[in-house]
Formats: sequence, structure tokens, C-alpha cells
Amino acid sequence: TRRPLQELDEVRRWGGARDLRRRDGDVLRWTGLLLPNNPPYNAGAFRFELTFSPHHPLEPPHTTLCTRIYHPSVDTNGHVCQPLTSSQHWVPSTRAVQVLQDLLLLLDSPDPQRVLRPDLARELQEQPEVFRRRAEEHTRLHAEQRPD
Repeated sequence: TRRPLQELDEVRRWGGARDLRRRDGDVLRWTGLLLPNNPPYNAGAFRFELTFSPHHPLEPPHTTLCTRIYHPSVDTNGHVCQPLTSSQHWVPSTRAVQVLQDLLLLLDSPDPQRVLRPDLARELQEQPEVFRRRAEEHTRLHAEQRPD
């Protein structure tokens, strides 16, 4: 359990997340806010939870987006299509900061190959202006306020 503590400091030094803390004091459960850089999500902040296995780093952590988001790679329960943390791709040397950087990159540039909501992926590919407008509106309604 020492490694997650060391990694928490590493993530706190990275600029892409704010309000990072252990959830209920549990070193294996973190919560924080991701701050996307690009439209349509950069008007808000998105609460995430990162849960580590007791066998970390041998098993991947699990990422959940707690803030609702209009995104083809995040389902309505907050599950994220993130190959980096799948059991077939996980490498024990991967750091928590890399998992969160990968998640932020996914929010900044939706990937049509990483899909949990095919309807939104289709809309993004066939009607990008409609997708962007709906995602901006959804962000305005559901995202948390960005910290200064």
C-alpha cells in the first residue's frame, strides 16, 4: 500500500487533476476532478474515482467517471473504455498518473475505436456539429465548476 501513496503525490504534482484525495481515507480509492483542455468539455470539471486492487500494481486500477458526460467512450454508469487498464493490456510498471493522463486525453479527443455508446460514436462521426452542440449543453448542465 505504499506505492499508491507515492503515486498520489505524483498525480498531485500533475496539472490535469484537482481536488485529489483519498476517498473516505482509503489509500486504494481516490477521487478528484479532471480538467479537460478542449471543447466541448473544457467548460466543466469531471469528478472521477480511481480504485486500486489490493494486488496493485499486479492488477490494473479501475477508473469511473462520476460526473455525467456526453461521450462515446463513457457509458451512462461512468464506466470508461480504457484499454490501458484492461487485464490484457495492463503493465505493472504503469503509474496512476499515466492512467489519468490517458483518461484526460480520451476526454480531450474522443476516439471512435474506444466505444461504449455506439449511438454517440455514430453521431460524432456523421454529425460532428450536432454532437459538439449536445456535448457542450450536457457539460453546461452536468459538469462541476472548474476550480481556479
